[in-house]
Amino acid sequence: MSFNIAIDGPSGVGKSTIAKQLAADLGFVYIDTGAMFRGLAVFFLDRGLDIDDEKAICDAVNDAEVTIKYEDGLQHVYVNGTDVTSRLRTEDVSRAASVTSQYQPVRTKLLELQREMARTQDVIMDGRDIGTVVLPQAQLKVFMTARPEIQAQRRYDQLKEQGKLGDATFESILNDIKERDYRDSHRANAPLKKADDAVEVDTSELDIPAVMNRMKELVRERKNA
Repeated sequence: MSFNIAIDGPSGVGKSTIAKQLAADLGFVYIDTGAMFRGLAVFFLDRGLDIDDEKAICDAVNDAEVTIKYEDGLQHVYVNGTDVTSRLRTEDVSRAASVTSQYQPVRTKLLELQREMARTQDVIMDGRDIGTVVLPQAQLKVFMTARPEIQAQRRYDQLKEQGKLGDATFESILNDIKERDYRDSHRANAPLKKADDAVEVDTSELDIPAVMNRMKELVRERKNA
């Protein structure tokens, strides 16, 4: 039987960083569900679609095929055979993914693929509704949080390091994060929320080694339960 770890939380709390490292340490497969939604967002933007036009987005989603491949140990996201990995973390794609992921046909498009991966192998999956919707049967569910200012600073530093900051400022990123978190938490379809049986981990004052130690402790507890 496969062992599944679900990590949920808003952006900038360290979900992906921790999930990738934990997967490598445990020998699990890491699945970044947010990257899959971002892949669809790239598809919608390249088609010139209005992301607020729900009908247009839902009509187009079936023309997109999202696949994940591991190359040299790194996850790559392909849309209709094209590797779009390098485009996934821009601000316009981030916003488009947050908006379009509210639409049920978009979520349904990816849900079965995500569940099939988890049925057949040990996975760590991070996102916003993994423990509540995608993998409600996961043996370990973690809900990561951080103060908005911490989230924004981490995002700012990430974009600056990648040379993708552009015209963004700390204040604009902070406002965008607050709007995105509110939208994700209040959407009708699969809102961002903590699963009843999830363990909350606030990463505001924790460095990566401290969070990793806590996560490994939780894994040991669940495996020995």
